[in-house]
Amino acid sequence: MLIGVPKEIKAQESRVGLTPDSVKVLTSNEHEVLIENNSGFDAGFENHQYEKAGAKILNKAEDIFNNSEIIVKVKEPLNNEIAMIKENQILFTYLHLAAARELTERLIKSKAVCIAYETVTDNNGKLPLLAPMSAVAGRMSIQAGAHSLEKNQRGSGLLLGGAPGVDPATVVILGGGVVGENAALVATGMKSNVYIIDKCPQRLKELKKIFGDKIIPIKSNQADLKKLISECDLLIGGVLIPGAEAPKLVTKDMLKLMKRGSVIVDVAIDQGGCVETSKPTTHAKPTYIVDDVVHYCVANMPGGVPRTSTLALNKATLPYISKLANKGYKKALKEDKNFLAGLNIYKGQVTYKAVADTFGHKYISPSEAIAN
Repeated sequence: MLIGVPKEIKAQESRVGLTPDSVKVLTSNEHEVLIENNSGFDAGFENHQYEKAGAKILNKAEDIFNNSEIIVKVKEPLNNEIAMIKENQILFTYLHLAAARELTERLIKSKAVCIAYETVTDNNGKLPLLAPMSAVAGRMSIQAGAHSLEKNQRGSGLLLGGAPGVDPATVVILGGGVVGENAALVATGMKSNVYIIDKCPQRLKELKKIFGDKIIPIKSNQADLKKLISECDLLIGGVLIPGAEAPKLVTKDMLKLMKRGSVIVDVAIDQGGCVETSKPTTHAKPTYIVDDVVHYCVANMPGGVPRTSTLALNKATLPYISKLANKGYKKALKEDKNFLAGLNIYKGQVTYKAVADTFGHKYISPSEAIAN
């Protein structure tokens, strides 16, 4: 099968869909891999490494899209990429459609087979292709927050870990999933006061077992959120409803309760953000101010560490890419209900309920869609 990897064109996005090692696995199974020129360069992967692994280097994105049966990317396609997607072509990438009406509509019109990394599940109901990037983003969120608290970044001028005789800063983490756990890992390592809010008592028990007295876990229906955000120096938004838009837990009015120079890092921004005043930013201009509160809302945070992110992502995605290539998408999806959960749009039909409900489209189950 022909597998194409275009260079990512989203602002400051340096990850790449396949590493040379992944290419070698695919070509050893007699698949042909097309790599756009220098697509892996900023992640530390050279053209000659891809060629040694058996890939063919093409100079133009158009040639990748025109000649590939499967398109493997990292981020959602932008408008000029969508225009190149062909009917029946397989697109395998992060999509985050519930926060992107125009993208959804255009992919429906493309009549492509669109499989989203972020909605593929496992037998425990977890999200194995989202988890590695959530782990990276969670860890980066504390680094970004600590930097944003510096006075030259328009923050309050606090050092997250404090200093001898000076109390550390207070970090409130909304959501105890992969993002929240990894944010807590770094925040507790920096000796911050860490609160984690989650709706699941079992998950809070797990986090307490991991971190002990280094965190204060709070069940969401028992949390005085207004009090917590008024006292915190750094707020991390790490909530997730798989495939759906993130709930707005912090309203614009609540923002007025926060300290001057405090920081919000909204990791949920890919799904619309969990703070009402959040809007997507880029690595080039990551922050803005609302009501004296610094907002960091970079929509592709792991793109800031592209080598680590690409290696982590490929470790998770390669088995699925191999299934698509070895078996064809219908057989691969029919044999694996968890992989089937990744099918969001199929030849003009919306096959992920949260997306259909968000935009008022008719929903058809993925199993029904591919049955014909």
